[in-house]
Amino acid sequence: MKFIIKPLVTEKMTKITEKQENRFGFVVRPEANKLQIKKEVEDTYKVTVMDVNTARYAGKRSSRYTKAGLVKGQKPAFKKAIVTLKEGETIDFYSNI
Repeated sequence: MKFIIKPLVTEKMTKITEKQENRFGFVVRPEANKLQIKKEVEDTYKVTVMDVNTARYAGKRSSRYTKAGLVKGQKPAFKKAIVTLKEGETIDFYSNI
């Protein structure tokens, strides 16, 4: 089962990666645990994972005014995993562009 949805390439995650070059972020399924995330990252990217930190984010409510009136909605909830790799190892997300 695929637990990793996509790599997290944001401004905040890029700053974390610049400070500590062996840390990378992923958006994962909410039901995934740390052991499953670790195994999938190691199998997919052929690296050694030393540590996995996870955080859950609730979906945020949003509303906007349109011609049809007030439109309300909610963004989906997600789980983020920050993976620490063994020293000297790295993941290149841009290699297949």
